Amino acid sequence: MKIWTERAVPVGPILLGVAALFALLLALPGQTVATRYLNDLFVILDSTYRVAAGQVPSRDFHTPLGPLAHYIPVLGYELFGTLGRTMPTAMGLVTVGLALPLVHVLTSRLRPVIAIPFGIFLLLIVAVPINLGEGITALSFAKYYNRIGWAALGTLLVMYLAPERSQARQDALDTICAAVLTLLMLYTKLTYGVVALGFLLFMLTDPRQRRWSAGAIGITLVTMLVVEAFWRSSLAHLADLRMALDVGGILRGTWGQIADHILFNLTDYVLLGLFAGMALRQTRSIRDALFYAYCAVTGFLIINHNFQAWGIISLHAAAAVAAESILRVQERQAPHFDDHRWSTTAGAKLLFLAVVLPTIVHCAAALGLHTFAASARAGEPVGLPRLEQVRLANLWTWNDYDTAIPYLASLRDGVEALSGLDQKPAGILVLDLANPFSMALDSSPSKGDTPWLQWERTLNGTAHIPPETLLADVQIVMEPKLAGDSNPAQSQSQSLQALYGPYIASNFDVARETDNWKLYRRRQLPAPQATLDEAGRS
Repeated sequence: MKIWTERAVPVGPILLGVAALFALLLALPGQTVATRYLNDLFVILDSTYRVAAGQVPSRDFHTPLGPLAHYIPVLGYELFGTLGRTMPTAMGLVTVGLALPLVHVLTSRLRPVIAIPFGIFLLLIVAVPINLGEGITALSFAKYYNRIGWAALGTLLVMYLAPERSQARQDALDTICAAVLTLLMLYTKLTYGVVALGFLLFMLTDPRQRRWSAGAIGITLVTMLVVEAFWRSSLAHLADLRMALDVGGILRGTWGQIADHILFNLTDYVLLGLFAGMALRQTRSIRDALFYAYCAVTGFLIINHNFQAWGIISLHAAAAVAAESILRVQERQAPHFDDHRWSTTAGAKLLFLAVVLPTIVHCAAALGLHTFAASARAGEPVGLPRLEQVRLANLWTWNDYDTAIPYLASLRDGVEALSGLDQKPAGILVLDLANPFSMALDSSPSKGDTPWLQWERTLNGTAHIPPETLLADVQIVMEPKLAGDSNPAQSQSQSLQALYGPYIASNFDVARETDNWKLYRRRQLPAPQATLDEAGRS
């Protein structure tokens, strides 16, 4: 039996067509369906609303994410002008945009039998609206920036392989693609960007690929200087990152949680070990061994900083490199197809398919489920103004649904309370993870605060934004009332109240109270009294 070895397969058009299909499946229904992580979705849309209103990330509000993590959703918002269509449209655009460098990298370095499944694998990771490692029905656009980072990093790491046959303008295209992928990671989430820069520095040790790697580093550094000339917030962004690092440390979580990260990804580590062992047995290359180790170690460090149990995509990229290396060596050593070459090449191809196919099926099913649910208008609207296209669905996710229903009811109660104030509220801050009220009421967002207050993720008792800074421009503070001391949301709210409560008590007065909320309005200072001399002159 002859295994597929045809090199004339149109890999580029196939992958571009697949990317376009995924983008249409996301954008055409015109709805955002979520079964969990509604508060994370509101964090994303709040930052989108802020940027669309003219605020600049890290300059006007604190965020540990790079500016692209906020400007990418704005693309989807500006295209249709509705917050409810923002994320499906934005991720569709990213899927198509990422397909361009991905097609060049994979077609120039991998055989079709490796390039096509790996390309579909990476494109699905970007397009699928689930947090990697979670179930098919766990629909949410939460943590979308991690999926962008993983797909971009997985593409870049394949560039470890030198093209077997250079095409016209190979070095120029390699330089541009490597620089674009690195900049995408740097300005979306820095942890991916640091790993990308480390990889480019490592590639300087390869004389065959030194030119494009040096060029990519140069373009990256020049672009960073140009961006800073306009953004002028790099130091502020690094300060926000330092605070997030102080909250979580180099290794996040307890040693038990760190061990869980290893165990959840143990199968992928074992498969990479098999691939690396097979490849190194033939190549005998120390550089190859260092590359596989780099993918394994840095991938673990990234996922340890993510809210994510499974999905070290750098392992899959290393497996793609190993599979291609095996096929190249076999082709050189045995130009005529004998039984030994057949068994080795067939084994490498089938083993690589086993690495990526389960995730392809899983993510394709989740993407199809979102498309079906959005087209059928499954679930119910969240019931907030300007968010009519956002829907909560119960797709065999009863626990998440039962938790979300009272949360949405409290938000509707909060909107009603704010709408009843004698003046249109502006500068609203919520002592909770997310703040959907500014965008729901089309209210001016405050400056100097943050759209993301998550205890032990973005702040804690020792690493946090000082109250004088966080609340400097805030006019309305909303304090949630949540029953049950064991409720995680209640614990978070209590921690935030303990941290910022004294400042609020000194500078705000209670304006209204409902079953779900206590509203504080900034205390107005009395007008200064005219002195006797001023009164006499008048």
